[in-house]
Amino acid sequence: MNVADMLTDGYTRIRETVHAAVEGLEPDDLHTRLDEGANSIAWLVWHLTRVQDDHIADAAGTEQVWFTEDWAARFDLPLAKASTGYGHSDKQVGAVRVGSVELLLGYYDAVHERSADFIRGLDGKALDRIVDEAWSPPVTLGVRLISVLSDDLQHAGQAAFVRGCLERR
Repeated sequence: MNVADMLTDGYTRIRETVHAAVEGLEPDDLHTRLDEGANSIAWLVWHLTRVQDDHIADAAGTEQVWFTEDWAARFDLPLAKASTGYGHSDKQVGAVRVGSVELLLGYYDAVHERSADFIRGLDGKALDRIVDEAWSPPVTLGVRLISVLSDDLQHAGQAAFVRGCLERR
């Protein structure tokens, strides 16, 4: 197994977990918060997708799917267009409302496909390329891809947990 295969497997696991957490839910379920300070499934999946879109596009030197495929207009959120959810307040978390499971998964799947296309073309040497010099030490592509993978799996797991709580009610 090469590096691209391993990363593809990891990112596919995110997709599987996101779909399992979201498919079959009603919009009200997507927006339910277990308490007033908790994140909803809609926010968790939107956020993990926005971060993946932002970080992979930056690493690949491309524009974000959020903008190129007009997902920002489709979601029509009362947030800054470039918002990824990082540092959101409780009020901002609550403002992430989506009209349907299909919209949420449509954006996620578009980002997943773009990410998978980028990852398939990588070799081990590519992972050493510096992609962010704002940190000390500077962030390599390999570190960035694993960071996104880790964060996204955690958020997808949180969405699955919220769904489980909703189903037990």
